[in-house]
Formats: sequence, C-alpha cells, structure tokens
Amino acid sequence: MSLTPTQFARAAAAEASHLRMLRLQRMNYHELQRLLQGDAAQAALWIRSAAEYGLPAAQLRIGRMLLEGSGVTRDTGAAFWWFKRAAEGGDAEALNMLGRCHECGWGTPPDPPRAAAYYRASAQRGHDWGEYNFGNMLFDGRGVPRDLARALGWYLRAAGQGHGRAMNLVGRCLEQGWGCAPRRSDAPYWYRQSAQSGYFRGQFNYAVLLAESGQPATAAYWFCKAAQSGDAHIRRAIAAVLSTTADPTLLRVRAQVSACSD
Repeated sequence: MSLTPTQFARAAAAEASHLRMLRLQRMNYHELQRLLQGDAAQAALWIRSAAEYGLPAAQLRIGRMLLEGSGVTRDTGAAFWWFKRAAEGGDAEALNMLGRCHECGWGTPPDPPRAAAYYRASAQRGHDWGEYNFGNMLFDGRGVPRDLARALGWYLRAAGQGHGRAMNLVGRCLEQGWGCAPRRSDAPYWYRQSAQSGYFRGQFNYAVLLAESGQPATAAYWFCKAAQSGDAHIRRAIAAVLSTTADPTLLRVRAQVSACSD
C-alpha cells in the first residue's frame, strides 16, 4: 500500500523528530546550551521534538515560543494546547501559564474563575508567579471573592522567593493597610527589596518614601533607575511627584525625566 503525499510528509516529519530526539539524548550540557541559544527557528525544531517526546519542560518552552512568536509563527491556540500537555503531570509553571491563558484570552476565551483555579493550583505547588497571580485575583476579586488578607498572604509567599512585583505589593499593602493594619514603617524594607530586584514600580515607591524622609540623593538614584527601567507612565508619575520639590538634586531628576517623557 503506497502512502499519499500528505501521509508520506507526516511520516517523514515524525521520523525526523524521532532522530532529533535521539540526538538530544546523546548531547552533553554545553552542546544542548549552544543549540538552544542559537537560531530561534532551528532551536524550535529540537524543542518541539522534545515536547512531542513528552518532556514537560520542552512542552512549556514551545508553548512560550508559540505565544511570543519566537522562532515559530505565533499561534496562541497551539501555545494553549502545549501548556495543557505540560500541566497534565502537575507542572507548576505550566499551570500558571494556563491561568494566564484563561485570564488574558490567549488561545481560549477569557474565564476568570478558571484562571483563578489554575493560579491556585500553581501557587499551592510553590510557584512564585502562581502565588503572585493568585494574589492578584484575590486582591481584585476576579474569578474568586475579593479577599485582601488572603491576597497579602500569597504576595508574602511569592516575596519570600524574591519575586520583585510581589515584594512591591507587600510594601503597598503594609503602607496602605490593605488586608492588614497599616504598618508604614515596614513598607520601606519591601520597597527596597523590590527596587533591588530591578522592578521599576518598587524603585519608584522606594524613591518616593526616601524623598519624603529627607534623603534626596538616594531618592534621586532610585527615581533615575525607575525612569530607565520603566515606561512612559512611570516617568510621568515621577515628574508629577517631583512637581513641587525645591531640592536641587530632585529638580535635576525632574528635568531629566520630563525631557524623556515629552
């Protein structure tokens, strides 16, 4: 029985994928790193082969590549499918990505309750992004009843793993009394940790507190860092916060940031 051209192409592709998987198994760490850090389109072939072989890390990686259009044609539906495959064994990062898909409508209709359920499953497995994202759903009351105290609890878990965005939100909760009694004196610690992690909102919030406490030189440093790593919105926020300052150091920062925002 002869194969049709379509059947032959599928068989050839399956054979090529199998051969790539056999080669992957024989590669050492450095060979694998060179392959995966090279041309994105070429790397995608190997990653897809590993994903088809059933490796969750590869399934997650090809899902991200499909979501971003990196080395492959962007396909959110296919990305969603690979995330589901990776999550079947309980992979925490894949569960978080399924939550993102259901929250943002990537490859599937938006479904906040389902997004919250996947984030919770990821968070319960100790994944920092799952903890952070589930905290956000609780904070905003999306897909779950609003609960600021529980949100803060999950932010603290993610922050304990060095999650920059979570550390910033812990600072905000403590400063504003969201989900807890206000503890403004504890907020600078968390803002500083967030700032040092490189998160621009943490850098901004830390700079604001430094300026308010009479430390203009250090505040100027963090305002500049936030302006460099953030977007136009944060630069406008910096200019607005410094609109009434009389300190020469902060006036220079305001002028520089305002020039960048124009």
